Amino acid sequence: MSAGTIAGMVLPAFLAGLAAVLAATVFVVVRGVRLWRQAKRTGGALTRELSSFEERAATAEGNLAAWERASADLQAAVERLRISRARLQVLLEALERAQGRTRWLRVFLPL
Repeated sequence: MSAGTIAGMVLPAFLAGLAAVLAATVFVVVRGVRLWRQAKRTGGALTRELSSFEERAATAEGNLAAWERASADLQAAVERLRISRARLQVLLEALERAQGRTRWLRVFLPL
């Protein structure tokens, strides 16, 4: 083969390879830019969602604390009610005994 024939075969192959490399580089750059934009949008969305989640978690924590306080208040109120009912029962029993002792006086009282 002559030098001209070899150069005639190598040059088109080199140019074809160079064109393929340039096309691949453009393709990769375009895809990289798209990926970067998508990552930027996704990061913003994730940041907003995490912020929203943190707000909801703080609200839930506040509600839980309020529920615990209300539960403690309710337990205290139930205990006061139990004591009041016991006192009422003692008073009702005393009233029944007093009425039983004075029932014979009703004969003499006009009603």
